[in-house]
Amino acid sequence: MAAPGTPSTSPLDLSPTSVSPPGPPPTPPPTSNALSKSPLESKASSQSPPSRSTCQETSLPLAVFYGPLDAKNPLLASCEREIRELLGFMRRKKALATTEEQKHEFHRLCATSLFNIWTKYAPRLPAAYYNEKLLKVGDSLCEIKEYKLALLQCYGRYLQQFHVNFDENKADVNQFKTAFFPKGLGDKTSAHTFHALSGKNICSYELVCDNDVNLQNKESVTQCLQILSSLRLIMQVALPLEHLCWIIFNGTIYIYTICRKLMIIGQSSKALEYLLWASMCMEFSVPLLSVRYLTWRATLYTAVCQCYYDCQAGVHAEAFARRALAKIDELRQLELMSSSQSQEESRRYYREATIKMAVMIFKRGVFESRRKHKGLFRPKIRVNLREAQTVWSLSIKSCTLFPAPVANRRMPSHCGHGLTSSLS
Repeated sequence: MAAPGTPSTSPLDLSPTSVSPPGPPPTPPPTSNALSKSPLESKASSQSPPSRSTCQETSLPLAVFYGPLDAKNPLLASCEREIRELLGFMRRKKALATTEEQKHEFHRLCATSLFNIWTKYAPRLPAAYYNEKLLKVGDSLCEIKEYKLALLQCYGRYLQQFHVNFDENKADVNQFKTAFFPKGLGDKTSAHTFHALSGKNICSYELVCDNDVNLQNKESVTQCLQILSSLRLIMQVALPLEHLCWIIFNGTIYIYTICRKLMIIGQSSKALEYLLWASMCMEFSVPLLSVRYLTWRATLYTAVCQCYYDCQAGVHAEAFARRALAKIDELRQLELMSSSQSQEESRRYYREATIKMAVMIFKRGVFESRRKHKGLFRPKIRVNLREAQTVWSLSIKSCTLFPAPVANRRMPSHCGHGLTSSLS
């Protein structure tokens, strides 16, 4: 932990050195309205005089040595500045690293700098502020496609506080809740935990695609299925809570993205169950039953039908499409019974969703019924023109030499003479 009064430099030496205040001012003991500190923070506070008196108008926790959390706090300002400079450096220099050696050096420098920032400020910042900053930096790294750094130094670092070591693909809902939500789903940090879990899965999928773009290796497909199982477990935990509907909506997007990749490589049978789960989640989440999400629901319905068609199960595809039409009509009836008037935009949503489902039914009724199995096709025989000409001339000559007998008909006298003369 960096002691106060020592100069602190930015990770990449992109700015002049910033000097911390010489020391903490004398303060009275903290009042009872201050929130509890993290273990590292408590240890740091025990080695220094008590912090500055708490402002009665705010309930924010105190940063070590420097008072309430606001824009004037020098510790927070220094942390924000170093993170901002690092992200700016990465945005500017990433495009300049073209060779493999330059890319390796760039990633090494960025990873070392970010590690130093977290090591420097983690013991000095309140736990809630530090964890939230981890997620924000992780999202910023994902925007510039630095998924490995976001996974290891942001989302993974956040999840280290739970000390869990079990297989998410084999764990049930109760084990998952006990491991990642020991204080219950009503705790204010549960949303951050959902955020970190989702970010971890997305970064893992992007890293799989970076190593194997077309998912040609069996191990890559297995990793994608494990990510889908983890996403389904997260959504299963968040589904009963309406205020976590954003977890459900984002989860459906992630599942659709991964399943579409699996469908392209011919793994529709493995993607089907996850697309079905995503469709059901959109139906069971009350906030997502709004008309504004109808287009996305129809997209998921269409993906499920296409999986059925890819699996040669056209009957199930048509049945699911008709069920989706019934759900869409049910939503329209509920909207008509409500006090709100149907707007033109709502009619456009219903029309678009209905057309998508009608196309899936039409595909079964027309195209699939007329499509013959490949085994029923007649094999094409390639005809060689030279051989055909030879066969034709031989057949003409044989007909001339040995004409077919005609029943009950007397042969003219000149035919025998002609045949004898031709043979002679």
